Amino acid sequence: MSHPGAPCPDWRVDRPLIMGILNATPDSFSDGGRWNTVDSALAAAEAMLEAGADLIDVGGESTRPGAQPVSEDEELARVIPVIEAIGRHLDCPVSVDTSTPAVMTRATEAGACLINDVRALSRPGAIEAAVESGASVCVMHMRGEPSTMAARTDYDDVVKEVVDFLAERIARLQRAGLGSDRVLADPGFGFAKTTEQNFTLLRRLGELDRLGVPLLVGMSRKRMIGDATGQPVERRITGSAAAALLAAERGARVLRVHDVGATRDAIAVWQATRASGRTG
Repeated sequence: MSHPGAPCPDWRVDRPLIMGILNATPDSFSDGGRWNTVDSALAAAEAMLEAGADLIDVGGESTRPGAQPVSEDEELARVIPVIEAIGRHLDCPVSVDTSTPAVMTRATEAGACLINDVRALSRPGAIEAAVESGASVCVMHMRGEPSTMAARTDYDDVVKEVVDFLAERIARLQRAGLGSDRVLADPGFGFAKTTEQNFTLLRRLGELDRLGVPLLVGMSRKRMIGDATGQPVERRITGSAAAALLAAERGARVLRVHDVGATRDAIAVWQATRASGRTG
């Protein structure tokens, strides 16, 4: 199936890709309510592209801890006009942050090239919708739902359990007909994990290489950053960029962030350092 929007980048390109977060929601933890009109969302997407984003991730349902689900109609009303507007006005790849099969279908018809699902295609019909869409898919590790996940942190080995879960989901997608070139995996920082478990996962992120698919990582402005720095949400830019850089060093291929410019600069310094080792 072809997409009217820009195609997704090569997920295995030799540098981390920066995914700009665009929440078309009234209640997301960091920027809820800021981009919930089409014009404001379009302006935000354009600013992120100018700052260095490689693609824009549009979401219409908050997944912050304790968040409640929204109806299918409401989610469609939030995200489809934004995806269509980006397709009309900006030449950039678009991801849709959704777990709802109907939204997956409509969003990819509108131009989204990636389905980014925090529930790992677990809702009825989601796998079928994803396969049929022709889009790439990112599956994420989470226990329970956003409303209940804070109480689901009893792991024996958080890294092993994340790897095992994602490996099972990837295998299931492949059996359903989704080629490995269309699959990404997200360890789910902040989803059913304590701060200590999040940092253990970051330290050992290289162990997820065994999954054999590109890793998408999202730690931007999350509680783990606040706990480490003592900063409120709006002052977590530096800590978030540092976390993104550490993830890139450990193999992350896509960095999902609010602060595109800061992340781009951190990655540029890292890339320059790596390049100097190859030439001198």
